[in-house]
Amino acid sequence: MDDRAWYVVTTYSGMENTAKRNIESRIESMNMQDLIFQVLVPEETTIEFTKKGDKKEVLTKPFPGYVFIDMVVTDETWFMVRNTPMVTGVLGSSGGGAKPVPLPEEEIQPILRMCGVIGEKKFIAEIGDEVQIISGAFMGQVGKVETIEMDKETVRVLIDFFGRLTPAELHFSEVKKV
Repeated sequence: MDDRAWYVVTTYSGMENTAKRNIESRIESMNMQDLIFQVLVPEETTIEFTKKGDKKEVLTKPFPGYVFIDMVVTDETWFMVRNTPMVTGVLGSSGGGAKPVPLPEEEIQPILRMCGVIGEKKFIAEIGDEVQIISGAFMGQVGKVETIEMDKETVRVLIDFFGRLTPAELHFSEVKKV
């Protein structure tokens, strides 16, 4: 399934859930469960204050007018999605039946994390722990963790460089705990 990727479908603002239901019912009726895996309308809970000053939780859609679909694009799936009621188009398609461009992995990951589809990436080391750098310019060096930024998935490591402690900001994938 090398061609499996996330795509962005456009719909009328406020009709995202209707478009999602329409797509899901067509997946079922056209037996495309092996090619279209997930349909997602991102939502997040925000806190708003009423006129009286009371806190109120409100469910908002950070991407109004968009539905995200995890699928393999074939002629059949592409035809089915773009001809679904309430779907107005697909981002990355130049029109005229041209197949869309998938969403880059670095753009969909934060959206999936926000929706709880994938869990937060955990970093096994803590501040003060020694880590070994396994890729990049400082590969093979050992340093101490100074800060950890979970949202950016980066860690700041102090490396002994010519007798001085030098900070280096690295991605989680570039280090491992010693």
